[in-house]
Amino acid sequence: MFGKRNIKLIYLKIYRKIRSFLLSDKSKEVLIFLFFFLLSSGFWLLQTLKNDFEVELTIPLKLRNIPNGAVITDEPASDLHIIVKDKGTSLLGYFLGHDFHPISLNFTDYQNRGNHVQIQAREIEKRVQAQLNASTKLISIKPEVIEYIYSIGGAKKVPVHLIGRVNTARQYFLTDTIFTPDSVLAFAPQSILNSVKFVNTQIVLLDGVSDTVYRRVFLAPIKGVKFIPNVVGLTLPVDIYTEKTLEVPLQGIGFPSNKSLRTFPSKVKVSFQVGLSRFSSIRPQDFVFDISYDELMQLGSDKYKLKLKSVPAGVSYVRIIPDQVDFLIESIPLYDN
Repeated sequence: MFGKRNIKLIYLKIYRKIRSFLLSDKSKEVLIFLFFFLLSSGFWLLQTLKNDFEVELTIPLKLRNIPNGAVITDEPASDLHIIVKDKGTSLLGYFLGHDFHPISLNFTDYQNRGNHVQIQAREIEKRVQAQLNASTKLISIKPEVIEYIYSIGGAKKVPVHLIGRVNTARQYFLTDTIFTPDSVLAFAPQSILNSVKFVNTQIVLLDGVSDTVYRRVFLAPIKGVKFIPNVVGLTLPVDIYTEKTLEVPLQGIGFPSNKSLRTFPSKVKVSFQVGLSRFSSIRPQDFVFDISYDELMQLGSDKYKLKLKSVPAGVSYVRIIPDQVDFLIESIPLYDN
């Protein structure tokens, strides 16, 4: 109740102030000023509209009657931008409810021009002029050349390549680049299709990645080629580095049947970094040392610097402890039966 009374008192107070102002001599002066200001503005606008102006207008452009089996690989412009000149009074009508009908291009009318169709703006100038007032002068049409490229039956699968830069956070690394699908269909005239070996994505820039990334990425356009689909799924699996140490036995390679190798120590420690997802799958036998009989025989020493012949995939920063061993080549007695 108290709130309603306050609102009513405020309303009455404002009403009295407005009524008092409108009945005062000062309000009459303001109203007279506004009347003559609006009147003079109207005369000025009418006078200005009698002058000539150049303005830009937009007319829709449509390609029609495309036959089944034809694929438009490079679309024509969707609008024509025209510059016209006329009195302001005439031009005002174009902006107040005047709708242009689309300029239609009949596909079959231009089939004799090959797969890359180019239509000069002057070829459709009369059709544009027909939608303008008789007093309106057509100055220019943009684009000056309307072009499109189409293909009938030409297609092939091409792989998708990632373009960009992916930086992971410290201790993380990228394990793979997966596209879904990994290949897309490319439609183009045969002369263009022969040169298309793959398609790039639009540029992907990522920094500080510490978890698997899922993205939808558009393919980079190639003039005259249509890709289906033109967007693919991108998965960037990320793993974290961890360190592991294994004891790996040393064995000789290429030793005769009557010779054997003994090393001191017989096993060495191999420390390395590997992704957490592969930590448990790496085994000692995955590391093979290149200790060949021929190389040992050529050494003038009983010490050998260890070299790894093979390392499992995904392993990095490999360290061998110790990286040098003493060795002895022993003869094995052979017994005849």
